[in-house]
Amino acid sequence: MTDMHKTATINIAEDYTTTPAARYKKDGEFSGEEFRLKFLEPHFQDESAEYKVRVILDGVEGYATSFLEEAFGGLARKYGKSWCLKRLEFISEEDKLLIDEIKGYIEDANA
Repeated sequence: MTDMHKTATINIAEDYTTTPAARYKKDGEFSGEEFRLKFLEPHFQDESAEYKVRVILDGVEGYATSFLEEAFGGLARKYGKSWCLKRLEFISEEDKLLIDEIKGYIEDANA
């Protein structure tokens, strides 16, 4: 069994907050930067790890563009677009367009 058969799951509403907010920690609680540092980056630091990281997006009051861009675009700037797109899996029953929006932030991220 390869590493890609394993999956880590992050449920933003249950594990982090139902009210994701601003881009940076200095801007207040529940920022995209804090979410990236605490929840996403630990799964990307080991370059040999290839398991999927499933992110459940449902159950929040809404997402600010700045939160999503910093969390996922910031991850792509640090670890590379293709590596992020290969490993991240997004789940949303409430807003299917949100997945394409996030993938766009990853694709548009500049190192």
